Amino acid sequence: MQETSKRLHRQSLRALDYLNFFLADVRDGVGPYLAIYLQASRNWNPADIGIAMSAMGIATVIAQTPAGALVDRLRAKRLLIAIAAGLVAIGCGSIILLPTFAVVISAQALNGVAAAIFPPAVAAITLGIVGHSKLDKRIGRNESFNHAGNVAAATLAGLVGHFIAREGIFLLVGGMAIASAIAVIRVREEDINHEWARGAQLEEEEADGGNHTHVSGFAQLFSDRRLAIFALCAVLFHFANAAMLPLVGQELSAGKATGASLYMSACIIVAQLVMIPVSSWAGRFAHSGRKRIFLIAFAVLPIRGVLYTLSDNPYFLVSVQALDGIGAGIFGVLSVLVVADLTQGTGRFNLTQAAIGTAVGIGASSSNLMTGFIVQKAGYNAGFLTLAAIAAVALAVFWFAMPETKSHQIR
Repeated sequence: MQETSKRLHRQSLRALDYLNFFLADVRDGVGPYLAIYLQASRNWNPADIGIAMSAMGIATVIAQTPAGALVDRLRAKRLLIAIAAGLVAIGCGSIILLPTFAVVISAQALNGVAAAIFPPAVAAITLGIVGHSKLDKRIGRNESFNHAGNVAAATLAGLVGHFIAREGIFLLVGGMAIASAIAVIRVREEDINHEWARGAQLEEEEADGGNHTHVSGFAQLFSDRRLAIFALCAVLFHFANAAMLPLVGQELSAGKATGASLYMSACIIVAQLVMIPVSSWAGRFAHSGRKRIFLIAFAVLPIRGVLYTLSDNPYFLVSVQALDGIGAGIFGVLSVLVVADLTQGTGRFNLTQAAIGTAVGIGASSSNLMTGFIVQKAGYNAGFLTLAAIAAVALAVFWFAMPETKSHQIR
């Protein structure tokens, strides 16, 4: 009986691997490929592209915190992910069928709502299966599979966009959304501890000797100075990072009728190939401390922004993307772990993760909106240097103000 239980538990963990693989491109929508499609195929100007790219971020900002609170309270987390995947598939199909300004903005809004659901729901299921003590390595594994999925998706997207049609990229993302919905249903409901999944702890009742779940109040939770500092650092990081790859995509596609999709796929593949080992490494070594590993992610971002201004050679721009692999690979793992550290025992893990995600979404959407207008007025180099300066501020704030969050008495 015990052997059967272990085998079924492994089935859930394997399904979690597949879920992270197929969610790779799904959780971020069509991303930079949309910028290429709108510029190269639909002749949109940079300002309108910036608005379209920001629409997803704005929708995410609005939905993020309610989504996190819902994940904390709702036991049907698997169904929630499947519904969100369906929204992405609908959004992708809409862009193909009727690529008007209103439809693209609406589709991006649907993608934004889905993007608000995926991170807390997947993190909650993961924490609910493995518990806090094993979360380090498991989040590293999640991110490694996610980046492997991005490599596969970017390779296919580049080939489809170059040899068939750019519209095929949207069909690819829609197909991965359906596959992710199938994968999450394969996770066994019985293997998810829903109290672990929200970061709650059981306390003994004085009256009857029973147990109840402790859930911290909002005032107690958000009065934690460490959470405020981390949220600020995350906003600055993503403000600096979010617009870099879309700007590279626009620069690569400017004046080119063909080849842009392949170059963009190469940018993504290079970064994702680096992220696979970096995420695994970050998960394995995070037990010894979060901050020193996190500093590496913050340090490479301003360097990357400056390097983009040195040449517009496609091969050079693709090479610089290796730095994105280091920064994003670390951030994807450590951000979840830091939030889990700061909310352990509060019962508000997903709400806090979503609230910080809301702040990050504001930074990311503002980044695309701001840089769209900067590029239109002053050129690509001005956009990259502005983002690099913001990244330098993020590094300084994290280095001097953010404390270590790792406790060596984690249950």
